[in-house]
Amino acid sequence: MNPDDLMAKVADQLSVRRVFGEPIEREGIVVIPVAVAIGGGGGGAGPDDQGAGGGFGGIVRAIGVYTLRDGQVRFVPAVDAVGLGILALLFTRTLVHAFHRRGRRRFRAGREAAGRSRSAG
Repeated sequence: MNPDDLMAKVADQLSVRRVFGEPIEREGIVVIPVAVAIGGGGGGAGPDDQGAGGGFGGIVRAIGVYTLRDGQVRFVPAVDAVGLGILALLFTRTLVHAFHRRGRRRFRAGREAAGRSRSAG
């Protein structure tokens, strides 16, 4: 496959058809799926048809839908349960570390205060 064919395939994969799905209509509500498409390509060449090249990478991920109802448009974001779970774990870890450090400081301060009161007496 030559680089021009490869880039044509990349352009097809990252087209607006991948970002906005076909509208779906049910009971007077129109739903238009929305995604984000990210990708990249590569190429190559060589002297006298000796060389070669290629490469492509990409991802298409649903981010939500647009709903049209009674002349009103509304965006409804998709919920990424895995991403939310990871954020919750990171937040919890941060809180645990913060309280642990705070507790150690209080413990040390208490020990130092107790040591000063013993030496003063």
